[in-house]
Amino acid sequence: MKVLLVNGSPRKEGNTFVALKEVANQLAKHGVDSEIVWIGTKPVRGCIACGTCHDNRCSFNDDITNSVIAKMEECDGLVIGSPVYYGQPAGQVCCLQQRMMYAGSSVMANKPAAGICVCRRGGATAAFQSLNMPFQMTNMPVVTSQYWNILYGRTEGESALDVEGLQTVRTLADNMAWLLKKIATGEGEAPVREPRMPMNFIR
Repeated sequence: MKVLLVNGSPRKEGNTFVALKEVANQLAKHGVDSEIVWIGTKPVRGCIACGTCHDNRCSFNDDITNSVIAKMEECDGLVIGSPVYYGQPAGQVCCLQQRMMYAGSSVMANKPAAGICVCRRGGATAAFQSLNMPFQMTNMPVVTSQYWNILYGRTEGESALDVEGLQTVRTLADNMAWLLKKIATGEGEAPVREPRMPMNFIR
């Protein structure tokens, strides 16, 4: 089993990467492989509603979208991570997600998915909702956690100090692994939960 982790931040190893790396490490403890794909800093086209996508590919082939769809053909689950810009996911993440879900909907269907947001202070719940809505429209089971998958951090790598946020995405990974195994075999016990580590982001 394998989960594709999309790093939607223009900073390759910034706070969004910290969150996704935590997911990858936790998935590995359950024997689930993962791959982090960085969206990069090049433009990602928005959908123009041309209606000419076919064979699970977007008609535009000059950005990362079709390669992500191709990777999803070999993966069993999906996590999309994004920084929060003005209360929304990063623009290039929205463009990628909309096109990959529309052009590759049959590849995505029935595969568990989740969104993760990282913000400095506010707007994360709105961005988190935006990331999850396309999953629900594409018949992808949304994987839950003990809280919303949100981490806080301003400077690069600072989200590593958000112990509750990190625990939340580890719980997400536990639930993803459990659900994948349930789908594949019908077996597997519910995850054993860590003791809760609530914290205030004001330190």
